[in-house]
Amino acid sequence: MAELSPQYLQQLTENIKSWGKALGFQQVGICDVDLSRHETALQRWLDKGMHGDMEYMAAHGMKRARPAELQPGTVRVISVRMDYLPPDAGFARNLKNKLSGYISRYALGRDYHKLMRQRLKKLGQKIEQHVSDLAFRPFVDSAPVLEHAVAEKAGLGWTGKHSLTLNREAGSWFFLGELFINLPLPVDQPVEEGCGSCNACITICPTQAIVEPYVVDARRCISYLTIELKGAIPESLRPLMGNRIYGCDDCQLVCPWNRYAHLTDEADFHPRQQLQGKALLELFSWDEETFLRNTEGSPIRRIGFQRWQRNIAVALGNAPYAAEITHALATAYDKSSELVQEHIQWALGQQRQKQRAANERQTQRLIRVIEKGLPRDA
Repeated sequence: MAELSPQYLQQLTENIKSWGKALGFQQVGICDVDLSRHETALQRWLDKGMHGDMEYMAAHGMKRARPAELQPGTVRVISVRMDYLPPDAGFARNLKNKLSGYISRYALGRDYHKLMRQRLKKLGQKIEQHVSDLAFRPFVDSAPVLEHAVAEKAGLGWTGKHSLTLNREAGSWFFLGELFINLPLPVDQPVEEGCGSCNACITICPTQAIVEPYVVDARRCISYLTIELKGAIPESLRPLMGNRIYGCDDCQLVCPWNRYAHLTDEADFHPRQQLQGKALLELFSWDEETFLRNTEGSPIRRIGFQRWQRNIAVALGNAPYAAEITHALATAYDKSSELVQEHIQWALGQQRQKQRAANERQTQRLIRVIEKGLPRDA
């Protein structure tokens, strides 16, 4: 690459940030490729098996913390933020209704991966118009990249105790993407950490997956259990999942910084009506063709129909007792896979326990009514 003057690189950096915002990114930051301070913590996390069944995490090893090994020639990473919080998100309402399925906010709209990757590619092509021998490569959850460490170093925010990136003006309701380049641009400075003594995210986690500040044991995380885990969900964790059938937002919902989150202008991130706040029984009634049709272009499709049914079966087991639920579970049993059958059996057991408890409560109420009507000397 021909040598470029510091003045030219500074002006180009300002242009890149302007171009990025014109493409729909709310923030653009730049950092170097030295992430070595994260390697010890990453290796410790892997050694403890906290990545669960995500074998790709261990397979790539330290390449995740070494951008230049992932993409030879890379000297800078452009980190971008794209907000995704829509109007009328309905978080609390959907969580409280135990008969409806809760889907993580990010997954209710269009799959962000392709959208952001296309715009990052456009940003790279725009830079290429000014630097002919530029080499670049966009990433959006598509390769072993420590995206939160990169965002932190590029000044987009700090890493919260839930391990997500937090921003003082935008909370955490945003996606991250990266553009690896071979251009020695001026870098941004990290911002001051803002969690302080707050432990709200650690306290609220339904499965206590945040085992210590900044460390999440994926094996206990509901997002992992409902999305990444391919096999059976551990029985001890099923009752803690409630009606969460795809992902979990609890640690973000409770974070005080999210009061500053901005609503998105991206229509693609607005929730689809066939997914938001729908009854569990309705979602469980879908056949595979309906599932594929209703999740077209959605990140939910990647888990497949079998895991979709598995997750909903658990939520139905956690729902209040209803004859309609036991009927739906029993009816689906014979035509389900072994994986789903295991979770249906568990859910039926949960429903029966609740039915017995409900009958016992009703009996006790009747006894009290009868006793109140008896004479004192009876």
